[in-house]
Amino acid sequence: MNTSAEENYLKSIYHLEQETKGEVSTNAIAERMETKPSSVTDMVQKLADKELLSYKRYKGVVLTSEGRKIATSIIRKHRLWEVFLVEKLNFHWDEVHDIAEQLEHINSVKLITRLDEFLGSPDFDPHGDPIPDKHGNIKRTEKKLLSELEKKQRGVCVGVKESSSDFLQYLDKKNITIGTKILVLGKEFFDGSMIIQVGRDQFFISKKIAENLYVQTN
Repeated sequence: MNTSAEENYLKSIYHLEQETKGEVSTNAIAERMETKPSSVTDMVQKLADKELLSYKRYKGVVLTSEGRKIATSIIRKHRLWEVFLVEKLNFHWDEVHDIAEQLEHINSVKLITRLDEFLGSPDFDPHGDPIPDKHGNIKRTEKKLLSELEKKQRGVCVGVKESSSDFLQYLDKKNITIGTKILVLGKEFFDGSMIIQVGRDQFFISKKIAENLYVQTN
């Protein structure tokens, strides 16, 4: 049995591995977990002792197959609970992350199996993130950041890189959600800002906004 803290570390390291495609530094973990590097070193050693990751000093950490299995299980539970909260309890997509953070640590295979069946085995959560199956497999889709599109290109919003409440509430104000069609009307070379069209509305968005929206293009 692993503690909630250990599970949070495994989940964070998994996400960082996906971003770096290699070893994850303790400094990167500390930044992600918003804690001291010394605390990370202590936890990394505990997880290494449990054979959930391998740690090479000055190089970083890599999850073992067992560590990756636990991490994807936590992610699966988190994203299934988000679907449940939005679809069945009418929570908004900017309200569910913190609640799911608590629910993801419930350790009951039967409960999650029943939850998955009840929801119809969804492939994606309300933010467009893929939900791992019971074996830890994740359905990958071709997508790119809105910031990568050029003038006159079209895309459909399929996810968000940033899932903070502030960002999601901003998107609500602009009527942007999963499935929204976006047309790039113009792009500023100087600062990367864009003029986009959503429905009948046209407006500027910053480079930061564009770099946090995933789209699919035809």
